[in-house]
Amino acid sequence: MSVENLFSLKDKVALVTGASRGIGEGIAKLLASAGAHVIVSSRKIDGCQRVADEIISAGGSAEALACHIGEMDQIENCFKQIEDKHGKLDILVNNAAANPYFGHVLDTDLNAFQKTCDVNIRGYFFMSATAGKLMKKSGGNIINVASVNGVIPGDFQGIYSITKSAVIAMTKTFAKECASVGIRVNALLPGLTDTKFASALTSNDAILKQAMLHIPMKRAAMPEEMAGTVLYLASDASSYTTGTCINVDGGYLLV
Repeated sequence: MSVENLFSLKDKVALVTGASRGIGEGIAKLLASAGAHVIVSSRKIDGCQRVADEIISAGGSAEALACHIGEMDQIENCFKQIEDKHGKLDILVNNAAANPYFGHVLDTDLNAFQKTCDVNIRGYFFMSATAGKLMKKSGGNIINVASVNGVIPGDFQGIYSITKSAVIAMTKTFAKECASVGIRVNALLPGLTDTKFASALTSNDAILKQAMLHIPMKRAAMPEEMAGTVLYLASDASSYTTGTCINVDGGYLLV
């Protein structure tokens, strides 16, 4: 098989959540360039439409679909629209996430706890379960965007780190139980990435300087640097890979 065919996503339908900016946008654009029809999803339609329009302008195939994965009715509606329009889903990238609280774990309030868990655990779980039911027809791939914080808790990111540990466990559980129905499930574990989502870290010089002490490559990643791993996991290049969590962290977890 040629390199082009190995990584080709021609005729595949892919849903990428949290794709209106940052890591999700980079993933959506790369999957589209590999031939997938990409459903660009996030809470607000405007940002999704911008990314979809840019994909189409570059010669790719895309559409925008608003979905707040912290809301169960929106998850149900999202997959109903996909099934009605496409009749299938080949790839799900769970990338949308919440991290509303930055501070000492003892001061975490109930609202921050609930919002983080609703999106990062309940949202990922039911997005995966609903997608899996649709994928059972012809197989598919689920890629969860977790975090290195799921392995080593981030400073003042307690509940976020806890939920990302849950995503790692969720990835392995779904992988083990869904392999028999032709669904592979893997995870990307990004390190520090220069996005709006991580701005509490990247925009603070003191925090950023401290972080660099733990990153052998001595820099934050750009969002686009996460996309190649997702393409690998979504394509036939990883056809015998499931339950794997790949660190893309500049060496952070080595230190």
